[in-house]
Amino acid sequence: MQRRSFLTGLGAGVSVLALPAAVSAAAAVPTATPTDRSYWVNTLLRVAEPVLAATARNQLRATMPVAATPGHEADRRQVTHLEALGRTLAGLAPWLELTAAPAAERAAQQRCAELARQAIANAVNPQAADFMNFTQGGQPVVDAAFLAHALLRAPNQLWEKLPTATKQQFTTALQSTRVIKPYYSNWLLFSAMIEAALLRFTGSADLMRMDYAIKEHQTWYKGDGTYGDGPDYHWDYYNSYVIQPMLLDVVGALVAAGKENKELLEKLQARARRYAAVQERLIAPDGSFAAFGRSLAYRCGAFQHLAQASLQQLLPAELPAGQVRNALTAVIRRTLEAKGTFDAKGWLQIGLCGHQPGIGEQYISTGSLYLCTTAFLPLGLPAADAFWSSPAQPWTAQRIWSGQNVKTDHAL
Repeated sequence: MQRRSFLTGLGAGVSVLALPAAVSAAAAVPTATPTDRSYWVNTLLRVAEPVLAATARNQLRATMPVAATPGHEADRRQVTHLEALGRTLAGLAPWLELTAAPAAERAAQQRCAELARQAIANAVNPQAADFMNFTQGGQPVVDAAFLAHALLRAPNQLWEKLPTATKQQFTTALQSTRVIKPYYSNWLLFSAMIEAALLRFTGSADLMRMDYAIKEHQTWYKGDGTYGDGPDYHWDYYNSYVIQPMLLDVVGALVAAGKENKELLEKLQARARRYAAVQERLIAPDGSFAAFGRSLAYRCGAFQHLAQASLQQLLPAELPAGQVRNALTAVIRRTLEAKGTFDAKGWLQIGLCGHQPGIGEQYISTGSLYLCTTAFLPLGLPAADAFWSSPAQPWTAQRIWSGQNVKTDHAL
């Protein structure tokens, strides 16, 4: 199937979702210098379009390549499609939910939401060609959680507008993941996130799965805004890929349902502010960041936490929104513009800066890569919000390494 692009050249503005027009992957890049926001929207659509369009047509299995480390292709083929959809929507959801989107974005936003709902319907329909695996092996609990997180981030667009039959099938799919026992690590939050969505949308959930994940992560807190991944600390980005975003939103769902104390959420938010400050300081002057730990093929998804802190107005007072926007834009450019990031049909390829198969671990495949969309969460903020309207400012590393006088950093 030829790649069909969202992007039709509208200068520096946001392009309209236009499935019938077939264009090359290179043509999807805006040729004019856009504003930060229109650049973000166009880049996000370039990433998301192949997944949404194919799944909405019941053709994801038929068309998405399954790149993986040698010897693991067959294993990943059983799980990679749910990875692709769940992770794509996890990042796209806040923008879909935004009611005050700029006029230039609305056609693309509406069409994208329609595709997302049709994709979800196919993913949970046992009779559909793209019906996805929610029960076999361990991986489905991970990506059912990312899909559940997407619905929590866009309840009106991705849940309320689903047909009744699809809602029931979606509920059944989430409940079916309970056969999977999560590892004693950040994986506890995947089960908890699934239950948080069930609580939000059905009023019924396994509260023990949520409570266990929350309590264990409290015991794993290492101080200064950082959690261990299980009892031990790991030098990686899992505090941002999973732990902080999901922990905040699981507890938030419980608080909203009257089943958890608001004081716990406030404590987690204080830690989140500190980790957001740490994340901003990890971004080097050129938009790169230290390449340590697992899952570097998630690219700019390493900064999901900083993106979510921006979306949820949790940035620390000393971190101006325009500074964070500038830093995240640099990371997005650094990780998604390198040659080889996309294949000839627009699918992401394994790597951090271009096509780097060696960056992929045995659990990484094509679908895994779409966690990069979570760097785009602030698109859920209106264009008038300070995140978008504030002047761009140099981020901390730029200021320090250009010789500017910068206040020292302190632990929480």
